[in-house]
Order: sequence, then structure tokens, then C-alpha cells
Amino acid sequence: RLRGRRIFRRRPLDHTITMLRTSTTSTVCRKAVTIARRNLSNASSSTSTRQSSALAGDTGRKATHLHHAMTSFLAIAAPIVMFTPDSYTDGMINKGFGMLVATTVSAHSWIGMNYVATDYVPKVSKALVGPARVFNAALGLVTFVGLSKIALNDKGGIKGAIKGLWRPQQKE
Repeated sequence: RLRGRRIFRRRPLDHTITMLRTSTTSTVCRKAVTIARRNLSNASSSTSTRQSSALAGDTGRKATHLHHAMTSFLAIAAPIVMFTPDSYTDGMINKGFGMLVATTVSAHSWIGMNYVATDYVPKVSKALVGPARVFNAALGLVTFVGLSKIALNDKGGIKGAIKGLWRPQQKE
């Protein structure tokens, strides 16, 4: 309470609209308020009624939450494993980490590219959204297969491949 009045929590746009409504009474401002409210309701309804498909990795709160969780996992786990001595991570730990990285990177790129397809492909052609989603799924699958092969078959796994970028080539 502030000076006997209740303070309501409002979204910033509602607060701005209320200030506009109370500070000016011209018809132009009233029309602007009406248009702003209509656009706000249209924007919120258009994202919630979007059609969902099995290839749409960017729809819903779960996808966004998963996308952010994968980003956090990669940012935290990768340096920890990379700076852990090889004697501790050789074997199953290295392969398990490699498979986690393969899964996380491929899913992260699939969801992220679906966000790009949703935002930018309709500007070119709405008919290309479906093929773009199929391409993104195929790219995610190829990424998963390639990183899994490195994680399970190559010497040192993903950690060894990344370290190999900074190692000089050994002459045989």
C-alpha cells in the first residue's frame, strides 16, 4: 500500500497504456491505445495457436526450457570434462560424456535452427517452412551420428578430437 492505494502488478505495456489513457483524452491517443491492445492480444494468440508437428522443435514452453537447459549443461560440463586429467576420464566416462555432448549439441542445434526456420523462412516463402524443418531434422540427425561416431570410435573421443586441434602433428 502506498498512500492508502493498492499497487497492482501490471505488465509494462498495460502500465504505459493506463498512463496514456489518464494523461490525455484525445481521440488519437484512445485509438493508439486500442490498436496497441489489439496487437498485444493478436501477438499472444498467434504464438499459442501455431500448429505443432513432430518436426517443429521450437514449439511450446518445454522446447524453450529444454533449449536453455542444454545450453547451460554445455557451458558448465564441457570445461569441467576438458580440464579433467585424461587418466580420470579415459574409458566409459569419456564415452558417456561424448554421447551426452553428441545428444545435446544435435538437439540444441535442431531446436535453434527450428527457431530460425520459424522466424525467417516465412519471409521468403511460407511453403518452404516444412522442407526447412525436414532439413533441420536431417542436419540434427547427421550431427548426432557424426559426433557419436567420434565419441565411441576415435582415440580420445570428443575430448581427444578437441584437444587435437591444438596439438602439433606427430611425424611418424
